[in-house]
Amino acid sequence: MHFVALCLDKPDSQPVRLANRAAHLDYLRAKSGSIEVCGPLLSDDGETMIGSLLILQASDKDAAEKILAEDPYQKANLFSSVELRPWRWVVGKPGT
Repeated sequence: MHFVALCLDKPDSQPVRLANRAAHLDYLRAKSGSIEVCGPLLSDDGETMIGSLLILQASDKDAAEKILAEDPYQKANLFSSVELRPWRWVVGKPGT
């Protein structure tokens, strides 16, 4: 089952994001079997990172929440909110 995680950063948290970015990227690479697509959300300037969007594959919502809980950004308390929703992939899935 797929899930979409929409994670919004706390205001003025760019230093926290940058301090944890390398560990976050290492974690994403290590979880590449579960995290299918991911990347930063950007502010209107098209440059400043203000959150993250991830598409995960997990057996259920609890398993998806566990993956997110181990992310260094989550451990650093970067996010003001995390919304996790079941999602069905219809068009553009890699390998089809």
